[in-house]
Amino acid sequence: MDTLLRMEHITKEFPGVRALNMVDFDLRPGEIHALIGENGAGKSTLMKVLTGIYTQDSGKITFKGKPFVSANPKDAQDKGISMIHQEFNLIPDLTVAENIFISREPRRLKNLIIDDAAMVRKSQDLIESLGLKIDARSIINNFSVAEKQMVEIVKALVVDSDILVLDEPTSALSEKEVAKLFEIIVKLKADGVGIIYISHRLEEFDAIVDRVTVLRDGAFVATRNWQDVGIPDLIKMMVGRTLTDQYPKRDARIGDVVLRADHIVRGKKLKDISIIVRSGEILGIDGLMGAGRTELARAIFGADRIDSGTVWINGNSFSPKSPTDAIRQGIAYLPEDRKKEGLFLDLEVDTNLLSANLARYSRFGIVDDALARSVVDRKIAELNVKTPSVRQIIKYLSGGNQQKVLVARWLCMDAKVVIFDEPTRGIDVGAKYEIYSLMNAVAERGAAVIMISSEMSEILGMSDRIIVMCEGRITGELSATEATQEKIMHLASNLAYGEELK
Repeated sequence: MDTLLRMEHITKEFPGVRALNMVDFDLRPGEIHALIGENGAGKSTLMKVLTGIYTQDSGKITFKGKPFVSANPKDAQDKGISMIHQEFNLIPDLTVAENIFISREPRRLKNLIIDDAAMVRKSQDLIESLGLKIDARSIINNFSVAEKQMVEIVKALVVDSDILVLDEPTSALSEKEVAKLFEIIVKLKADGVGIIYISHRLEEFDAIVDRVTVLRDGAFVATRNWQDVGIPDLIKMMVGRTLTDQYPKRDARIGDVVLRADHIVRGKKLKDISIIVRSGEILGIDGLMGAGRTELARAIFGADRIDSGTVWINGNSFSPKSPTDAIRQGIAYLPEDRKKEGLFLDLEVDTNLLSANLARYSRFGIVDDALARSVVDRKIAELNVKTPSVRQIIKYLSGGNQQKVLVARWLCMDAKVVIFDEPTRGIDVGAKYEIYSLMNAVAERGAAVIMISSEMSEILGMSDRIIVMCEGRITGELSATEATQEKIMHLASNLAYGEELK
């Protein structure tokens, strides 16, 4: 069988938007076929048509040589097509094992009772076979974004699938975790599974990808063998223009210390952490999953209570007890999970943008609509947010535009410290450049910037100084000039430089 899947002339419209316009795509058995494009290009929509979340308005799908229609994602999965979504489909109050086996739990006593022990055992065996350190009995709600991503992968592998769709699977993973994922993918490929791989990290493709298809503005652009095309050519196909630099240049004028965190301790997550960040500086924080990077950001922002330690802003000390406390001190935080922790998804763009600063645009407790509207319009224009209207519900914007609204929220506040946690997670290469430019602008106006990222190239390309964490401790600090990928990985693994990486 030369072709496992064929999608022909797929068209899908939503009110006011043609999301897919006559798109073609095919997949072979044992092939890793990358699907790329800017946010809003139609990648996820095409896969949602394939898996039964949406029904196409026109076009046809052929799977294993026969016409294919799926009524819903479970129906698609039962027929051999599974998808790991960029936005997690996990139930936070259930355990890892319960999420992995949901709707297919092992049973006993003539199928009347769920066999919890068997479910935990099978889950743990699968987790350990993949080399992961996750307890199958743990509650999902306590997990980091990276840990949830690994659970999603395990969950998909429980089902024997002919096709596995991976939508931004590495966006929250470190280099080491990505390598583990690629081992799993290559094994699936050897078993004949066809893999559709959606990612904005084009530099990863050398390791696994066979072919690549480019979409732009909901339309098919081209399909190429990966070895026959270069990244600059693909970027040009994606964005319709040439991007000469991946990272914008910045006039770094680093001044006095703005933020100092002294001896921050929080259980086993943070073990006596001390950092400083200066005016005009971008401090990059790197580390593997579970290193404590996000926990440090949340502690500084008051989202998690600390056991001990002090935060200083411009020489004035305070103990962050809540985000409101931190905001009053001039600290802003863009969380790694923007949809769960940063945005009000069912509210409008303008409401999201103004939500942290309503007091600034109010008189006697009543919002001055004219003033608020002028601020929103100005920020939307300054940040080039692509939205049909400021009254658009924000969940319908692309990931890049959602992130820009979050940045705009804190630019309105003139924050002294801005923490970006995975600032470009799930964002295309064109939007990444715009986010980087905004980060530079925040630093250039004198704020102290902390950037937490799992993308090594991002850490190296944007940081003035880099600290590396491992298991709740700082294991090293590097200047931008001395930092290399190898040095960072050794520190992230808590190895002496020159010691062999496992």
